[in-house]
Amino acid sequence: MVSEEFAEQVLTVVRRIPSGRVMTYGDVALALGSQAPRAVGRVMALFGHAVPWWRVVPASGLPPQGHARLALPHYRDEGTPLRHVTAPDEYRIALSAARLPYTHEIYAEVAL
Repeated sequence: MVSEEFAEQVLTVVRRIPSGRVMTYGDVALALGSQAPRAVGRVMALFGHAVPWWRVVPASGLPPQGHARLALPHYRDEGTPLRHVTAPDEYRIALSAARLPYTHEIYAEVAL
């Protein structure tokens, strides 16, 4: 179980991810000074509906598990770089272009 404080910290970071960009679960954990990407995933599973959840993805570049069809319109509307879009449930995010750089201010409070 994750603490309420950790959950709120995760949701705060996710709210700050710019449109058209993504962070991995591990990136969100790193921005918080944590080594718990699975805990970030748990927070997103329980409370992600309240934030732009489609902007947090696995390191594989796949959309959030079970939500590919729901996420695709968001990615297209925001201009998120995608690759291999063969169907609404078969695509990847082009992480090399879409991932928020570690120079972004979200990471400012963490020593990288």
